[in-house]
Amino acid sequence: MELSIRSHLLTSPSTSSSSPLLKTRVRVSQTSLIPLRFRQQPLSSTHLRMDANRSTPTRASVVDGNGSPAISSPIEAGARIGEVKRVTKETNVSVRINLDGSGVADSSTGIPFLDHMLDQLASHGLFDVHVKATGDIHIDDHHTNEDVALAIGTALLQGLGDRKGIYRFGDFSAPLDEALIHVSLDLSGRPHLSYDLCIPTERVGTYDTQLVEHFFQSLVNTSGMTLHIRQLAGKNSHHIIEATFKAFARALRQATEYDSRRRGTVPRGFVTYVIRILRQKCDHYNHKLFSLSKAILLQ
Repeated sequence: MELSIRSHLLTSPSTSSSSPLLKTRVRVSQTSLIPLRFRQQPLSSTHLRMDANRSTPTRASVVDGNGSPAISSPIEAGARIGEVKRVTKETNVSVRINLDGSGVADSSTGIPFLDHMLDQLASHGLFDVHVKATGDIHIDDHHTNEDVALAIGTALLQGLGDRKGIYRFGDFSAPLDEALIHVSLDLSGRPHLSYDLCIPTERVGTYDTQLVEHFFQSLVNTSGMTLHIRQLAGKNSHHIIEATFKAFARALRQATEYDSRRRGTVPRGFVTYVIRILRQKCDHYNHKLFSLSKAILLQ
């Protein structure tokens, strides 16, 4: 059985402000969960752009400086790429992630330390990570840090697609001099963060160290990831945070790679998650459509 999910099933105009998972204003393209024969009336959102062609998904449309949508270009078939444009009153964020990349990093967020951490994500995860962001950093780094993480999580969700045949679980402990950080994660579709870092200083450079937890919470919320971060040792704030991003990148790399013995199957937890989201949306969408979708998922 094939399963894929469109990001419009995770948001709607009337619910987007009520849940962190649904808080997004991105324009993304995903293959459809519902077969074509059941989609006479498309389920759309004013903030989303979809492409009904399953074999040739397109990159998310982007918006140029004057607010006009740019022309989107096709993504090669089979590529696990997520591309997201997120625009709010405080920030303008563009993210592109290739899960099958070679570690190319190109990040410019206006927050130097965050750029350094995104470089670690690319290098140790062997992902191609391109992040461009402008925001109200003249106030502080909070909004830019949050919206970059939300966009990265959404890009991961898009790039993973139906998650067929991936290892799903990742576990890694990364040392950096005196610091040792353990990260364990599950790409099940259930967002949860357990965070246990004791960072001794309030800042690293100009970066507020409280924003580390907020970064991972935002990423977890939009990617549907269960993430546990534990500090086993460490005294230097820079070392603790950098080891965290390195361990996260390595664990995510493990989880997103293909298991040759399981390829072609979808994690059961992800199916359950999709059914739960559909149930939440039944007030907005046709009840019969929900019943048909559930039957298809469980067949």
